[in-house]
Amino acid sequence: MNTKNHPPLTVIVAVSENQVIGKDNDLIWDLSIDLKRFKTLTSGHHMIMGRKTFESFPKPLPNRTHIVITRQKNYRVPEGVVVVNSIEKAIEAVVNDEQPYIIGGGEIYKQALPYASIIELTRVHENFDGDTYFPEIDLNQWEEIKRERISKDEKHACDFSFITYKRQTNIN
Repeated sequence: MNTKNHPPLTVIVAVSENQVIGKDNDLIWDLSIDLKRFKTLTSGHHMIMGRKTFESFPKPLPNRTHIVITRQKNYRVPEGVVVVNSIEKAIEAVVNDEQPYIIGGGEIYKQALPYASIIELTRVHENFDGDTYFPEIDLNQWEEIKRERISKDEKHACDFSFITYKRQTNIN
């Protein structure tokens, strides 16, 4: 696939200090500001995800196009949800969106990272026990362009930071 012919893909993820993103196909933490940020950023856009991530939603999220990657034949989804069998097919399905998002899970992040231009990362400043991990970010390929730290409070059980990374264009 020609990676130059697709819109800039953004990976959006919340990750603990030890790279955990989930356990038992569920989120580990409840950070309301992070969920609001996710909704704001992804609203009106395509979201690429794996089947298990899709199945973790009670129903498709409103005002977004869901692109679900699965190897299952005849996988049944609600009307309006697009099913594909590879990351390349998923990227082809989002060419008309100027800002599509990769929303997980672990294997999809690993497959999509080489195609991504931006990472919107919520770094949860604690270690957690989990079974799904985000790949390490190679800081030789990614430049941090924005960071905002949020301290724990009555709504948030731990400190976390919103960090935006942009892929470096002149990698030596």
